[in-house]
Amino acid sequence: MAFVEFRNVCKRYEMGEVSVDAVSDMTFDIERGEMAVVVGPSGAGKTTLLNMLGGMDTCTSGTIRLAGRDISALSEKELVRYRRYDIGFVFQFYNLVQNLTALENVELAAQICKDPLDARTVLAEVGLADRADNFPAQLSGGEQQRVAIARALAKNPKLLLCDEPTGALDFRTGKAILELLQSTCRNSGSTVVLITHNSAFTAIADRVIHVHEGTVTRVERNAHPASASTLEW
Repeated sequence: MAFVEFRNVCKRYEMGEVSVDAVSDMTFDIERGEMAVVVGPSGAGKTTLLNMLGGMDTCTSGTIRLAGRDISALSEKELVRYRRYDIGFVFQFYNLVQNLTALENVELAAQICKDPLDARTVLAEVGLADRADNFPAQLSGGEQQRVAIARALAKNPKLLLCDEPTGALDFRTGKAILELLQSTCRNSGSTVVLITHNSAFTAIADRVIHVHEGTVTRVERNAHPASASTLEW
């Protein structure tokens, strides 16, 4: 049994008399401890996939499982607990609380989960030990994204979901964030799912899931993923 399982997943939006299939018959697996990159153009269904996997949206049909648990069958109340305890989110825009310090932003997430990691320790692990008392406005974009990653990791989640995490960053800073995500996956055994439109990122993945027009067109395994430090785009 795979750690993440999508089986014939569909997501249909009803707008009056019009139906739109954002995701159609999507099937793939991700193993525990893998770094998976979901790649495809804008409108391919990547964010819908991530939202369903993260419990922020529900599928119209099909089955979604995490560690054997049927996420697609959870009630709204159960989905809240699932998002709170099992999932860490990293978005393109950092969504930090501006009047809290970096440390307080991380502590805020740690307060809502069952078995959090120490906030100051996690900040040190992402290279921000000396910026713990700074507010977001005093940090660079890359540092703010590191705080966002630390906030997600402090929840000690089963799964880390990253939605275009380098999209608001310059090349050098974006590469540093990818290195951090890759090292987090390797060193902690975390399972990371990253969605992107940038095909260059596929080189660093254990598993590459190609999506187009709402469905998975192919899945590839990298026997020897490249180091994020070598990426160029």
